[in-house]
Amino acid sequence: MDSKTKILLTSGVSLVYIAINTFLIANEWYWFSLLPVLLLFAVAFIFSLDLIYLLVAFVTPMSIDITNFGMSIGLSIPSEPILIALFGIFVLKLLHDDNFDKRIFTHPISIAIYFYFAWMLISVLTSSDIVVSLKWFIARLWLIVPTYFFGIIVFKNIKNIPRFIWAFVIGFIPVILFTLTVHANNNFSDHAAHWAMTPFFNDHTSYGAILAMFIPFVLGFSINVDNSKFNLKIFSYLALVLLLVAIFFSISRAAWASLVGAFGVFIMIKFRIKFSWVLSAASVFIILAFSFSQTILQKLEKNKQDSSDNFIEHVESMSNIATDASNLERINRWNSALHLFYAKPVFGWGPGTYQFVYAPFQNVADKTVISTNVGNKGTAHSEYLLILSEQGVFGLISLLSIFILIITTSIRAYNNSINQKAKQFALLLFLGLITYILHAFFNNFLDTDKASIPFWGFAAAIVAIDIYHTKNNVKGE
Repeated sequence: MDSKTKILLTSGVSLVYIAINTFLIANEWYWFSLLPVLLLFAVAFIFSLDLIYLLVAFVTPMSIDITNFGMSIGLSIPSEPILIALFGIFVLKLLHDDNFDKRIFTHPISIAIYFYFAWMLISVLTSSDIVVSLKWFIARLWLIVPTYFFGIIVFKNIKNIPRFIWAFVIGFIPVILFTLTVHANNNFSDHAAHWAMTPFFNDHTSYGAILAMFIPFVLGFSINVDNSKFNLKIFSYLALVLLLVAIFFSISRAAWASLVGAFGVFIMIKFRIKFSWVLSAASVFIILAFSFSQTILQKLEKNKQDSSDNFIEHVESMSNIATDASNLERINRWNSALHLFYAKPVFGWGPGTYQFVYAPFQNVADKTVISTNVGNKGTAHSEYLLILSEQGVFGLISLLSIFILIITTSIRAYNNSINQKAKQFALLLFLGLITYILHAFFNNFLDTDKASIPFWGFAAAIVAIDIYHTKNNVKGE
């Protein structure tokens, strides 16, 4: 087909589309206007899946759960429908393409994920509510499989790592500005800080957790970016300031604590503090904590500082287990999770069931003014206790295996990187992952696209560096 024929054909199709769309708009039917966008998506899905992957990162912060609008299906729009399509295409390519690098599927983290899903499926079959658990299992598949496995392929090109980070951050900026504006209109009150980010985030804790994940990378990038790239350096510093302001006003104590923990890990890595020393110090700390547990508990019970608009007072309230409703409710949920585990220690109650079964397991003495029996205010408030109660001891082992392997792989990738860029990325990604691994003691968000996409995306990037950008693996290719 010559160029003249192509031009005539394109013009003809365009005129037909315009005519049909004009007629439909005149009759108040507007959906046909989306056809060019859908065609653009189709072309991207066929010819450039990398761009679709980066698009997922960009739209995730701005995506909205349609249950906020009275829909019965919990789906985050538009991020999850795109992920579902990406999942389907990835599976089809896997079945028909023999050129996938086998190291992606035999990496220790990948094997741990297989165990994680295998045990989850067993827990589904023994669940107290199989329908709920099956939905949960399927949702985890489309959140993890394309984000992690396809992500490794995308991040083989190391330039896609900062592209992924910045795609998410740029998509996050309008949400942050919206949140700060709403918060400012309510005089930056403590109460408004809990809901100012809705409908984009459920509450300030998930918002703070995701902010914390990206701060290490943006901070490191700002410091290390080439001075010749002046505009990029200025933008990265402005983004960093915005993220820091946002996390301050998020009043998420767990997010603040996770950043402090990540800084501690950074010090350990930079000064090459031996793991055996850290383990010894931790062991001594735990022994002393148990030895003086009664004294410590008495001291904590004397802390009457509740959550506050004042930063210092708000930090002090972190250890208030006497009157702070948020802390006490978290303890109530933790105890409920443990009671659920004691009742079904092997298989658990089933993935996604905690909020439907925990109410009878609450101790009357543990209940607070914000306690509820309908499970509409979060679940176990701990990634570790949630999986322990829902999937039993082997479920917890599967999650811990993934986290431990992420830590060991990150350190190996950092130590063995073939160049400074890969080394820098490995460290910054690791610190971002550490913020969530620490945050997971106090909250659980890996069932949401907001946390799952950056977490598994970061993990995929670490694995890609380990496979494609470290000394031993490059020599072995």
